[in-house]
Amino acid sequence: MKSLYKKWGRSVILSSSLLFVPFLSTTIVAGESIEVGKIGVESDISGLKRVTQTLVAPPFLPAHEQVAIGAPKIIAMTMKIVEKEMEIAEDVFVQAMTFEGSNPGPIIIVHKNDYVELTLQNPATNSMVHNIDLHSATGALGGAQMTEVAPGEEAVLRFKATKSGVFVYHCAPGGVMIPFHVVSGMNGVIMVLPRNGLTDKTGNSVSYDKGYYIGEQDWYVPQDEEGEFKRYSSPAEAMGDTFEVMKTLIPTHLTFNGKVGAITGKHAMKAKVGETVLFIHSQANRDSRVHLIGGHGDLVWRGGSFNDAPATNLQSWSVVGGEAVAALYTFQQPGIYAYVNHNLIESIMLGAAAHVSVEGAWNNDLMEQVSKPSPIN
Repeated sequence: MKSLYKKWGRSVILSSSLLFVPFLSTTIVAGESIEVGKIGVESDISGLKRVTQTLVAPPFLPAHEQVAIGAPKIIAMTMKIVEKEMEIAEDVFVQAMTFEGSNPGPIIIVHKNDYVELTLQNPATNSMVHNIDLHSATGALGGAQMTEVAPGEEAVLRFKATKSGVFVYHCAPGGVMIPFHVVSGMNGVIMVLPRNGLTDKTGNSVSYDKGYYIGEQDWYVPQDEEGEFKRYSSPAEAMGDTFEVMKTLIPTHLTFNGKVGAITGKHAMKAKVGETVLFIHSQANRDSRVHLIGGHGDLVWRGGSFNDAPATNLQSWSVVGGEAVAALYTFQQPGIYAYVNHNLIESIMLGAAAHVSVEGAWNNDLMEQVSKPSPIN
């Protein structure tokens, strides 16, 4: 990291220990110093319509149009950073750092060539410096250099969404604090839809009846000598022990949307036979692979890129660490579908699983029980 940055800025005192965090106001590229935010090329956006987007907690998506209406807009939203204790499994607690209080953070949805205007707030009640790196943005470490906020501060970032697809965002305060913040829950997704909406591999328009966002999170919870999971009073107190578990690269828990079983049972995702559902899946730190048991990926945008033709009829699809993937499926049978990370050890034993509850009439042509289990003749 030191080879990339010319300046090291503020320091933050936490629990009597001094933590130096890089604040990147100046970047060195090819031996030259570049002042971030210095005006070179300016555009006039004064005539663009301004729209406020109300963010919602996953797995739900904010209100949006699948096909853009009219000219590009300025899509504005406020995102608050929340440090809090979270129960990620029964009697297992972490000192989480989050966007808007959820893991993952809420999904942002805009269209290509819209301008995203994000107000990032770090309340004075928090203990750490935070920022946001949006993989959809161009330059300045995805906006991380322009959004570094200490407790009690806010920053406003505006960027043009020039590429369509689904992209991860996460906190990136520098050095070892980057992975610490990411695996403490501080990540989410922005979806940039093509202005004319989604298309299949031949260019025909496709749409979805509903959509869900699933954020897969790896957690590294320290244990005591008896194997009991430890509990802490602040992120700073948990930091040292958590680093040691992180170094093993082996998570103690994997969750979909912040807690083992968070999207199962009465909280399962809902659909009906004949409905087409868009599933958006992210993993900010580790590779994963998604499988819908009893269903398929009718259309899957590998790497999350809507510029590329979607793959068809996949049984499982990869999600590389640091990316998000979108998949469409039209349900044909009712029942409970398991939506899992198809490393089955990770889904069944560590918690990376969810449910989709589908209503409708059964189609015997697609599947029929010819005879019930009975003794072998």
